[in-house]
Amino acid sequence: MPHRFCLAPFIALAIPAAAAAQSATMQATESKAMESRDDATRDIVVLGRGLDLPPGTPAYGVAEITRVRLIDNASGRIEDVLQDVAGLQQFRRADSRSANPSAQGVTLRALGGNATSRALVLLDGVPQADPFFGYIPFNALVPDRLGGVRITRGGGAGAFGAGALAGTIELVSAARTDLPLIDGSAFYGSRNAQQITASVTPDLGPDLGTGYVSLSGRFERGDGFYTTPADQRGPADARARYRDYSLGLRSVAPIDADTELQARLLVFRDNRTLRFRGADSSSDGQDASIRLIHRGAWAIDALAYVQARNFTNKVISATSFRLVLDQRNTPSTGFGGKIEIRPPVGTAHVLRIGIDARAAEGELFEDAYSGLTGRLTAARHAGGDTATLGAFVENDWTHGRLILTGGARVDRWTIGNGFFQERSPVGALTANDRFADRSGVATTARAGAVYRATDIVRLRAAGYTGFRVPTLNELYRPFTVFPILTEANAALKLEKLKGVEVGVDVTPLPGVAIALTAFANRLDDAIANVTLTPVLRRRRNVDAVTVRGIEASAGITHGPLSLNASYALNDAQVRASGIAVALDGKSPAQSPRHAASATLAWRAPTGLLLSTTLRYVGRQYEDDLETNVLPPATTLDAVAELPLTPHVSLTGRAENLFDEAIVTRNSGGSIDLGTPRTLWIGIRLR
Repeated sequence: MPHRFCLAPFIALAIPAAAAAQSATMQATESKAMESRDDATRDIVVLGRGLDLPPGTPAYGVAEITRVRLIDNASGRIEDVLQDVAGLQQFRRADSRSANPSAQGVTLRALGGNATSRALVLLDGVPQADPFFGYIPFNALVPDRLGGVRITRGGGAGAFGAGALAGTIELVSAARTDLPLIDGSAFYGSRNAQQITASVTPDLGPDLGTGYVSLSGRFERGDGFYTTPADQRGPADARARYRDYSLGLRSVAPIDADTELQARLLVFRDNRTLRFRGADSSSDGQDASIRLIHRGAWAIDALAYVQARNFTNKVISATSFRLVLDQRNTPSTGFGGKIEIRPPVGTAHVLRIGIDARAAEGELFEDAYSGLTGRLTAARHAGGDTATLGAFVENDWTHGRLILTGGARVDRWTIGNGFFQERSPVGALTANDRFADRSGVATTARAGAVYRATDIVRLRAAGYTGFRVPTLNELYRPFTVFPILTEANAALKLEKLKGVEVGVDVTPLPGVAIALTAFANRLDDAIANVTLTPVLRRRRNVDAVTVRGIEASAGITHGPLSLNASYALNDAQVRASGIAVALDGKSPAQSPRHAASATLAWRAPTGLLLSTTLRYVGRQYEDDLETNVLPPATTLDAVAELPLTPHVSLTGRAENLFDEAIVTRNSGGSIDLGTPRTLWIGIRLR
């Protein structure tokens, strides 16, 4: 299935939004964030792009990151600021400047992983995970374009669809009031780094609120740092250079006073080098979506999207420094949609009924070479497709101080057309595997309660189940992180999660909010990279990963001063038998026991800002056998912003101010390091 894609269909999706704005009544107003909410629901903000949140949402323990925090962070990268919620992590500790793109899976609650996301990441309702790999293209998600982030740790699938095992990360686009006609920034940083953003957002009509179009872009590059420690560095080591861009177009067009049409186009590409000269990777994508929101008596949220992605990667031998694997082409396509209806059932109930669908198809083309001679040894071609089609119903009932919420969904899943071929250097077919199609039905449910005990204390409890279909990457793509080969496994089963949690939210004083959650999760048939020999691993389902833990957060605001802190304690263990029995009782790979984050900020009425962020991540293991340790790391970031005019400010940023050594990979003592001290100076136009 050759990969052919053009932007014409994407442009066609955007045209109806603009056309609707011209023909719609000019008295329609732009959708706004819901302004009325219970004062004690301090950790939830309805950000206004979709339908209002149902009242039972707090039962599942929600944390929020505001637009102000997204913009004023030291790196200017969404994946770094997401770590304000302790326990949220990528597969590795490196960000999207120096990590391999395929390692950018996101998880929560120390469920472990193999670089695939176990948390569901949504942008205005659209899943962002790569259709083939399951990683998140963070370089394409620009914080300046967002109005906020809502993170639900745990919570099962609910109305979000399959895949929300560890939680849901909802990215919401900036509202019109956050987007001036012209906006931009330009930063210069350590190691000849540049980061430039720009946007223009005109109205579609003569009055604010009649709809708008926003065209935005970001470009960044840097010469990078040596990920290899100085005492391991050799002549073939290279800096982790990077170069990427993204271009976005978003339109919001009212159709009438209760209805609007939203459309989005996104094009992005990034190129990176990891550790050795020639160890280059690239990823690119073209995404489009269209969404209809109706806020009448019968509320409707209808969404459709399509994604085209590709990935390339070259692996260099750590001993001969020759090319040993060229993953030269990995085209994939994702598409899907959702329709949610909320019928009028009285003021005490919010009933949600809907269906959603998601599909992914992709293939890989790669060539293997001898590390000794540099000659081609094998050419591989593999791929397949997966799909889910689900229906859900959920109801929230408010009865005085008590809110009950509950729902269920049923999904039909399919895994099909899987194949793996390998040819010799002369083209002879040496392997030609066709894998049986599989399908099934998964039923999941969740329920919760929120009780307002007093004006300052709110109690909550929830139970939930969820599932995840293996990605095409896990099923069909072997990979090498030299010298270890990890084999794919076309027979992988679905991951299935069940969990319970209880929590309390306390607001003892105005401007003070404290939350505490205790939870227990069990992930059955967890997919792990299981060590078979010192140089061979294979993806397998282990019996389970069990996690018990505590999550705490606090927010304090007093005049211009604010403090936001978060802590996660996770006790995670693998339950394994059979060929994987050696893992039984061990910690899942890449899962720290402790994680904490705190941001102290002072913002004067004049706009002067001083902010520091302290983060700690505890010791974790690189591998499943707990042989390679990643030591704990503590970092300090800082931001200072000085207004020069009402619309222009001078900004200084510092990442990892004390130059902490952050070990991101440890394979038998061969170590990679994360971002060292990085300083930035720049101008912002708002």
